[in-house]
Amino acid sequence: MESNTNTWAFINAPTSGITSTTSSTAALVKKSSIRQQDNETPKSFIVGQKLKVSRSYNAIKPLPAMPQQQVSTQNASALQMNSHKPPRRVGLGVIGCGRIGQVHSKSISEMHNAELIMVSDPFEDSGRKVAATYHTEFSPDWKTLVHDPRIQGVVIGSPTPFHAEQILECCKAGKDIFCEKPISTNLDVIDECLKAVEKAGVRLLVGFQRRFDSNFKHIHDEIAKGAIGQVRMFQIVSRDPAPPPQEYLEKSGGIFLDMASHDFDMARFVTGAEIEEVYVCGAAFDPEARGAKDLDSVIMTLKMSNGAFGTIQNSRRCAMGYDQRIEVFGSQGIISGNNKTPDTVVVSNSKGVTSGLPYSFFMDRYEGAYTGAMRAFAEVIHDNKAPLVTGADGRAPIVAAMAASISARENRPVKLSEIEAKLLVHN
Repeated sequence: MESNTNTWAFINAPTSGITSTTSSTAALVKKSSIRQQDNETPKSFIVGQKLKVSRSYNAIKPLPAMPQQQVSTQNASALQMNSHKPPRRVGLGVIGCGRIGQVHSKSISEMHNAELIMVSDPFEDSGRKVAATYHTEFSPDWKTLVHDPRIQGVVIGSPTPFHAEQILECCKAGKDIFCEKPISTNLDVIDECLKAVEKAGVRLLVGFQRRFDSNFKHIHDEIAKGAIGQVRMFQIVSRDPAPPPQEYLEKSGGIFLDMASHDFDMARFVTGAEIEEVYVCGAAFDPEARGAKDLDSVIMTLKMSNGAFGTIQNSRRCAMGYDQRIEVFGSQGIISGNNKTPDTVVVSNSKGVTSGLPYSFFMDRYEGAYTGAMRAFAEVIHDNKAPLVTGADGRAPIVAAMAASISARENRPVKLSEIEAKLLVHN
């Protein structure tokens, strides 16, 4: 889980565990009472009104128009070249003004090829504050945002139970979609959403931000270029600084969905293959996980469709900070990515050699990755590109998480095909 103990109020967590039981989308997207932020809004802000920075310009009188017959072909060509037309800016809207919604709003406001048209949140205090901060419009009704003709792409940063309903509404409106993970904790609902996306002809980018991190992206790109030859083994380490409260864990869907889903995605990303089998060894050492009947420390062995295999280590507690490392072994070499730190200072003296600890908060560690993900979404629309993280990429870690859950419970390797077969029988 990419969070820490001090920020649980801002986390949009699933309200149910992993399940493949058929249920209506409406039931899964019932109104949530999660309050995302309690910040006061400047009293001068008016709901629905766009705030603009006041600027003063000196009026410039245009030159007298040149008679048409006096403009030579050469001059006309020069005039055409000098009249530079600014690039089209993509209109984006953000649903959800909690922690992640604020991050995405900030990223959009700083882009040259995108404009933040509107933000939406049922809690007007937090919504108005974000709108005022980034000089945009606010609506408490997310459907108003989705159907606004100025908006080409919708960023869904609301709590998980709302995701499916909002994706389906975006499909009806013909809007491209960025959705935070997970799309849903229910495979039937995920499949319904993916079918709707395909039928509507819109594009969906799922927010696995680690793919846009400079370390992990570089590793992926080097492997794709053949830098280490055939991928044979990998090790992924992901440990949080401190465990969340028991109340959070009880609603999180468990360690495999809440935390390991990023690592399942990373295994697919760096190997270029699908996960075929998962085997889990784990325990609950801390009272938070024990109280929630969850695990807080796991090692998973993964077998991939291309013959490669590797391990994922997850822990809810790590004394040194946010531990995010990876190593991939190939037939012609090894590539690895180490922890990032706030600075790269190394002190060497008679007492030893010391350096700083890793980041202690996932938002700091992956700040650049979140910006990269939002930039990629804007480019999908602006440049008419295919998404770098598709709906299928969003679905695969959910299947892996379900297999891992069974493996931990039954102490056996579980093939992902077993999960898919059960889904087919059920339907």
